[in-house]
Amino acid sequence: MLARLIHALRTLGIWAIALLLLFEEWGWEHLAALLAWIGRLPGLRWVEGRIRSLPPYRALMLFAVPVLALLPLKLLALYWLGQGHVLLGLAVIVAAKVGGTALTARLFMLTQPTLMKLAWFARLFTRWMAWKTRMLDALRQSPAWQAATRWAHTLRQRLKAWRKVWAHRITGGAPTDRQ
Repeated sequence: MLARLIHALRTLGIWAIALLLLFEEWGWEHLAALLAWIGRLPGLRWVEGRIRSLPPYRALMLFAVPVLALLPLKLLALYWLGQGHVLLGLAVIVAAKVGGTALTARLFMLTQPTLMKLAWFARLFTRWMAWKTRMLDALRQSPAWQAATRWAHTLRQRLKAWRKVWAHRITGGAPTDRQ
């Protein structure tokens, strides 16, 4: 009985970590791209240039900014949760997570070349990436992932067919650009 419980908790933990890694992986790329686009604004280009030129340990300290900047928001969200404003509290927590991920991703992209000059950082980063790759590979090979992938593919195909039917109805049978 105890062995089953431990196995179930371990499996749940692995899935939780894997889903977090997937969010970070997806969010990292898309959100960093969004911030890179925003970073092309004239004033922000200067800021990004300054960040790129930081020495390694100052660049490392820069990662405290998102944590410290979002801490008051997260505390406010916990307060609202405690006051019974569940949706508001959860929305603020999700927004803080997305915003923090975006800012951290952009900061890392700007400072990675500098940070990799630190031997211990480069070693840890290499290990982290290898571990993350193994975790994501295991997740993608799991029956649950395979089933979810098939379901998502089917859903996309149905939505595509549905859009085609509705576009045909709206245009009165006239050909559309999407056909």
